[in-house]
Amino acid sequence: MEQKIQLLKQTLLFIFMGCYLTPWAQISERNLKSHIKFLASDDLKGRGTASKEEIIAANYIAKYYKKLKLVPLKKDFLIPFTFKKNPNPHDTSTKDIKPQTAYNVAGFLNNGAPYTIVIGAHYDHLGLGHDHNSLDANPEGKIHNGADDNASGTAGVMELANYFANNKLKENYNFLFICFSGEELGLLGSKRFCDQGDLDLKTVNYMINLDMIGRLNDSTKKLLVYGIGTSTKWNLILDGIKTELKLIKDSSGIGPSDQTSFYLKDLPVVHFFTGQHSDYHKPSDDEQKINYKGEVKVLEFITELVNASLTTGKFDFLKTRTPDTGKSNFKVTLGVMPDYTFEGEGMRIDGVTDGKPAFKAGLLKGDVVKKLGDKEVKDVMGYMKVLSEYKKGDRTSIEVLRDNQLKTFQVEF
Repeated sequence: MEQKIQLLKQTLLFIFMGCYLTPWAQISERNLKSHIKFLASDDLKGRGTASKEEIIAANYIAKYYKKLKLVPLKKDFLIPFTFKKNPNPHDTSTKDIKPQTAYNVAGFLNNGAPYTIVIGAHYDHLGLGHDHNSLDANPEGKIHNGADDNASGTAGVMELANYFANNKLKENYNFLFICFSGEELGLLGSKRFCDQGDLDLKTVNYMINLDMIGRLNDSTKKLLVYGIGTSTKWNLILDGIKTELKLIKDSSGIGPSDQTSFYLKDLPVVHFFTGQHSDYHKPSDDEQKINYKGEVKVLEFITELVNASLTTGKFDFLKTRTPDTGKSNFKVTLGVMPDYTFEGEGMRIDGVTDGKPAFKAGLLKGDVVKKLGDKEVKDVMGYMKVLSEYKKGDRTSIEVLRDNQLKTFQVEF
């Protein structure tokens, strides 16, 4: 009898400690692998926006939400929106284009709180390469599985939903776990969601966006964190978390992913990203290249951030600078993928696209661009600004640092 009482005491102590020190659920590498393998399989043909395969993915996410006993915001986990996709980007007329329907997938964890934390990611990708946004030399008809972009982020949202739904603590906030369609076509799903009123945005405390979190470098352990300037709370919380990850912080709330839609509604946002790579927007972005243990570390860090935020009160909102990328002025492309995690001077190339000007000029992955023509390149933003000054048919020199030696090449756009 005494032994049973002692066992009961130990069990109660474990439960007590668990309630305050550890969650009931852990981030599961096995679950992440299962989700990403399904979402990035050839059977789903790249999850093109509004395709039947993307709808299969949407139902897969919704079924998982239902299993976790999340509830829909309204009648269904799938929230429809309509859009028009122009098959010819050079023709600006849309009058003869039929509208299509795509679906955001949202699961709500109602803790009876006045404010909600939104955790989101886009689950669409490039399909079969017909939308003119692939970086493959000949993309038409090739399956773009998008394992990192963004099955990794989608699986991350699903696992965070599992974590918080099975956490027995009484939280200070509700949670909305949402997977957006149409991001690759211009943030369509998140824009529609923020405009449609399915959730009262005045009740949102902040939004976390996960986009390409599956390629953590085991050596550098760099995790890019965008949007920390959108609230005074972010730096206070981030600086208080002990982690082996090396955080690369950026203040701007505007960027090429779904957090932008929420920021433009005057909401604090933060966006997590493990960095660009040579498989970005190519058919080679496949499941076997995912660093699952690395993604677990990223998601564990996010749980710490969220848990730390539960006692900090309502987040304030700050407007941030708008990055001057010169993107709208681009008339040419060099055909390289910048390494956004590079901290040295210049723009390091993380990938070179076959058949593009950089490839023809002889540039290689790892080269650090120091000059384009007579203009010095200090960083990625500087590179983009200089690039925007060129037009098709222009020729110029490009100076790169390769193996600690400066080399000059001739490039024609």
